[in-house]
Order: sequence, then C-alpha cells, then structure tokens
Amino acid sequence: MTETPLFQIDVQISFGHCDAAGIVFYPNFFRWFDRCFHTFLLERHGGHAALCRQLGARGIGLMHADADFRSPGLDGDLFTLDLGPIDWANRSLTVPYTGRIDDRVLVEGYETRGIFAEREGRLTAAPTDQLRALIEGVDHG
Repeated sequence: MTETPLFQIDVQISFGHCDAAGIVFYPNFFRWFDRCFHTFLLERHGGHAALCRQLGARGIGLMHADADFRSPGLDGDLFTLDLGPIDWANRSLTVPYTGRIDDRVLVEGYETRGIFAEREGRLTAAPTDQLRALIEGVDHG
C-alpha cells in the first residue's frame, strides 16, 4: 500500500494464532482484516450498527475476500495492519489491507463488501454513495 492508510491496528501474534509449523495460520489474517474494518467503523464512525441505522441497512457484509501471503508471521511478532484507501463502486466497496512488520510485508489482501438492505422482501446490495459520504466526510472533510 503506497498511499497513506485510512486506519491501522497493531496485532500481537501469539502461539494460539500459529499452526504446527509455528507460523500464523492463514485464516487469522482474514479475521484481522474483519477486526480492522469493524474497529475503523467503531472508532471513526460510531460502529457498524450505527452506520446501518443511518443507511437503513441490515449490514455492511462481505462479498469476497482474498490475500497474498508474502512472508510468515511468528509467535511474538507485532505487526501493523493498514486499511485503505477504499475503492468505491456503485454497489460495493473494496477495502485493501497490508500487514507488515517494519518494512517486511506479511500479507496483502482485500475485502469486497456491500451494503445490504431489504427491498421488496429481499436483501440486496444498495448503492454505496451514502456510506461513502459518511466515511469520506469524516475522514477528509
């Protein structure tokens, strides 16, 4: 990630995050992506539930996630996970992540999320413009 991140968290890797080889078990990175996103929403925008109430939505749900694992994380490592900048589309947002220890990249990945609202008795992806205005208005306004 070359641009300034919107948000970041530090993660202390522990034995319980690691597999039998002593390296971070890959699903934990996806868990940390989700934690970073929801912590960003909470600390900067009142949280997931508050935003959903404002948007008239059921949730800001995951549609797709992917990651490239560049180097291993080990028990005892402290790594920083950067979020953003967000790539906005009409009915989805893609949230990029980069996790590193100092200059060493552990993981690069993303989540594509949608704003799910009930329309005519069905959940459907709603336009992202209101969420974008809320997030960018606070972060860049």
